[in-house]
Amino acid sequence: MNREARRLSVSIERPAAEAYEFLQAPENFPKWASGLAGALRKVEDGWIAETPQGRLTVRFSERNTRGVLDHAVETPQGTVYVPLRVVPRSEGESCELVLTLYRRPGMSDEKFAADAEWVMRPARREAPPRDAIARRAISRSRAPLA
Repeated sequence: MNREARRLSVSIERPAAEAYEFLQAPENFPKWASGLAGALRKVEDGWIAETPQGRLTVRFSERNTRGVLDHAVETPQGTVYVPLRVVPRSEGESCELVLTLYRRPGMSDEKFAADAEWVMRPARREAPPRDAIARRAISRSRAPLA
């Protein structure tokens, strides 16, 4: 089955390894990922996220050297796999954070577009646009956002 996919990305003005170091930590996801903007706590076999859709289980990929930040979110409708990568640019001083959003079976054009907008929105209501969050979280200092 061939599913439609949308590539969503933001530029980060830091080397990929440095960006990955901050982004790979599950406890940092609520600081920059709109879908996991609520409380996130570690449990025995994964993480529990408090989201607008309720309490969801999240499983993150293992730490790696390839920039892979994939995670799976277990929802009442089934598991949603989220491919997410830190991709270095050729000059080495910056990178792209790239998420692939797949259209779920039966999803309308409107809902697919709304999901893409939701992924790109700020993690906090009062926060600047998504790209600014990722940039600020990594670029301003080596310390993560509070």
